[in-house]
Amino acid sequence: MNRPESLNALNRALVEELRDFFVGIYWRHDIRLVVLRGAGANFCAGLDLKEPRGNAPRTVSAGLISQRQISEIVIAMRRCPQPIIALIDGAASGGGFALALASDVRVATPTLKMNAAFIKIGLSACDIGVSYFLPRMVGSSVAAELMLTGRFLRADRALALGVVSAVVEPHMLEAEGRQLVDEMLRTTPLGLRLTKEALNHAIDAQGLEAQIAMEDRNQILCAQGEDFGEGVRAFLEKRPPDYSKTR
Repeated sequence: MNRPESLNALNRALVEELRDFFVGIYWRHDIRLVVLRGAGANFCAGLDLKEPRGNAPRTVSAGLISQRQISEIVIAMRRCPQPIIALIDGAASGGGFALALASDVRVATPTLKMNAAFIKIGLSACDIGVSYFLPRMVGSSVAAELMLTGRFLRADRALALGVVSAVVEPHMLEAEGRQLVDEMLRTTPLGLRLTKEALNHAIDAQGLEAQIAMEDRNQILCAQGEDFGEGVRAFLEKRPPDYSKTR
């Protein structure tokens, strides 16, 4: 996200670009993962409230269309098979909070400030998937506290709650992201995609047996390809796997 002068706030153009990107990569097998970050010292300050909205009368139907144009971003983020690594520096408020929560792995800096800012500007805190993601991450009580007050979730507590995987100094943020990228790229392309898919299903699985059925299916699918053989050979030969040979 490259609007540092506006703290990477979501204007109409950025909303369209994010939505089109995450919808479009669903079929892109050449893209194996995504790193999401904001230019400058902040991740994303949420909706750009300074952007002119025009003089068109507000209607329920028009409002719902506009709302879905934004919320479709996080639906596409969860649906796309590529893992998403969010590198979060500074503010991740409102829509920025939602983008962070919709990512698969979150790494932050000590300046992290996340909150459900919607409730502080006359709206509900339940927006863009936050009421779905947050209780599943931190439990109902902490989620209610944060969403009913709009309080900021800062780096130390975010780490303790498991909302972020690590907190590193700003100058180390890119290196931490690169390490995650390198480790994920050493996995099989199909295995990486199916692992994200199974983790998505696990959140709402009907029970242990339903999730194990998904896991069994994924393992058999992976085992049928040549990547499995290369992975085993590389392990036994104590070398990095080369999955380009199996493409």
